[in-house]
Amino acid sequence: KIVTVNTNGKNCKRGYEMNDLNVLTDSMLLLQDGKILDCLPNSAYNKLNFDKTIDLEGKCILPGLIDCHTHTIFAGSRANEFKLKLGGATYEEIAAAGGGIANTTLATRNASKSELIAIGKKWLAHFASLGITTVEIKSGYGLNEHDEIKMLQVIDELKKSSPLDIVSTYLGAHIVPGEYKLNRSAYIDLICQTMLPRIAASSLADFCDVFCESSAYSAGEMKLILETAKSLGIKPRAHIEQFNRIGGLEVALSLGAISVDHLEVMDANGIGLLSGSETVGVVLPGCSLFLKCAYAPARKIIDSGGLLAIATDFNPGSSHIPNLPLVLSLGALNMKLTIEEVISAATINAAKVLGRETITGSIEPGKTADLLILDSEEYTDLIYTIGKNMTYMTIKNGNIIYTNKHGLVHENN
Repeated sequence: KIVTVNTNGKNCKRGYEMNDLNVLTDSMLLLQDGKILDCLPNSAYNKLNFDKTIDLEGKCILPGLIDCHTHTIFAGSRANEFKLKLGGATYEEIAAAGGGIANTTLATRNASKSELIAIGKKWLAHFASLGITTVEIKSGYGLNEHDEIKMLQVIDELKKSSPLDIVSTYLGAHIVPGEYKLNRSAYIDLICQTMLPRIAASSLADFCDVFCESSAYSAGEMKLILETAKSLGIKPRAHIEQFNRIGGLEVALSLGAISVDHLEVMDANGIGLLSGSETVGVVLPGCSLFLKCAYAPARKIIDSGGLLAIATDFNPGSSHIPNLPLVLSLGALNMKLTIEEVISAATINAAKVLGRETITGSIEPGKTADLLILDSEEYTDLIYTIGKNMTYMTIKNGNIIYTNKHGLVHENN
């Protein structure tokens, strides 16, 4: 089977369109110069000449998975905080006691650039083994000019050395760092007047993100930061409505944010606003599992005709789950989504979040040959077989970068 996730040129799937994966049988995929050239019936095989063939009988081909929201670059561990969570402590209680993001910030500031690059390479190799071909990585654990730039430079180095496509996001407005607690406006000035211009001048970030929460940044502060980013050519995204509704959604939509992420406490009014926009709602079921909190209303967003993507939110504190297929299974089980919907959410709609929808995210002629080959005939096994890596092969830009027999086999683009 070839699961094309064909969009007929729309390059996204809205509402019930997410159930149409356009699955082909008795077919072959033609690749040339790293691109998808065509998909033809197997009966045409003997009429053509090929430089190389790969026999995938008994397998299933899907678009490469896209993880559109991660915090992959960090140092240290928050395993002790996980113990506190299991004992009943909330995310916000741990943060108020000096843990959480502040804990990871200290460890990341103390880590060298080479140490962070090594950490990133380890995780990216793991992602490739799961059939992921594109990943977004945020900064946000530096929280000062030197260390935020350091994190973005690490991401930039990984872009050059990894076979995966990497999209970078500046998240200097993750929390207000401790040294600015009594003068938060000075830190926001540092972001807008110093960090963002420097990042834009060096092309270090594709997106700018803000954590809009009662314990982080207000909707007004987010508006100022994202307006500044937009004026410098950096596209806006937003963490909103994870714990509280404080107006972040309305601000994000007014600014044309590419995505709004989390949405665990989104209400019916918010669903209506989101579904009537071109902004993608990114839901993060791994975070809900990890924090034992409500799941975002993904089912209602789709039923309302909205654009929905799913990502891991992989990070050291609230979703230490570096496994997108597992998170997709959580989406199906706990958000009442169909298998087809979660596949659409982690391929073409995730590509739209990252501005890559015309390049990747579906198997259509002219797009990059980014493919996940399942060790099964049935695409349902990606979601159904929980706890087992079903990847047989990962292909990026037409190159085999991972096989389940040889591991990571291609280290450079």
